[in-house]
Amino acid sequence: MKTTAILFQTILLALLAPLVSGIIRKIKNNLRMRRGPGILQPYYNIAKLLKKEETVSQNASWIFSFTPYVVISSSITALLIVSTVVTSISGGMGGLFALIFLFGLGRFFLAVAGLEAGSAFGGMGSSREMFISALSEPAFFVAVFAALISQNPFSLSRLVAVAALFMVTIIETSRIPIDNQETHLELTMVHEAMVLEYSGRSLALIEFASHVKQIVMFSLLFTLIYSFMPAGFIQMYSATFYACFAGIILSITGAVALIEVTVAKMRLFRVPDFTTFAFVLSGTALVLAAAGL
Repeated sequence: MKTTAILFQTILLALLAPLVSGIIRKIKNNLRMRRGPGILQPYYNIAKLLKKEETVSQNASWIFSFTPYVVISSSITALLIVSTVVTSISGGMGGLFALIFLFGLGRFFLAVAGLEAGSAFGGMGSSREMFISALSEPAFFVAVFAALISQNPFSLSRLVAVAALFMVTIIETSRIPIDNQETHLELTMVHEAMVLEYSGRSLALIEFASHVKQIVMFSLLFTLIYSFMPAGFIQMYSATFYACFAGIILSITGAVALIEVTVAKMRLFRVPDFTTFAFVLSGTALVLAAAGL
């Protein structure tokens, strides 16, 4: 029964991943007093890309064509891992360290693929992506480790770890103030610059993988927030549990949308300030967890 529930969660989250991005965009448009597209627009975009032909640069090798499948596979595997531990901090949090490897695997192939076409934009985006990830991964690792060793579910260390993980989520999902998904200006692109040469089905897979990665990070935040609830307060895999999950995810999407509307994008060389603060928070959570707080 548990295996069936895990598979159901994985499939359901994968199918709902683009919807979360659509809700964020809708909230942003409402806050800006704009009508904008509907919340189902990401599904329409993916369906449209799947019908289009692909254009591949003559300078690209097999890595360029292979990368979308690596990226989507790593994202789905990460989602499967999250589904196995989404209700268990102490028993399954150790498996979350594999997420760092999976995210790094997809990021590495995307960075290499950005160099394949030989364009200046791709190389610029790849260098920026690796620069930012080198700063965010330590904060990600320490925040997860702090939550792992924390014995008290109502501890201050887990509260600080949630704040650190939320900042890492902003970085990993390429959101403002680190990156801007709504622009193709060469001076501000990071993630979009790496995938600028993709089209058709390959671009659809990469976009879908980015939606899945986003729901993975949001699910991690839910895991930490859910740990504050008393044991047995909500029965696993019940209707109340899924309602709680949906409510917390919607709260996170609202917070992300509010930040993107109210905060300006940082200059690239100010990004280390943001990532350093995230690492300081995660380190603080680790010290508090070691002290039993």
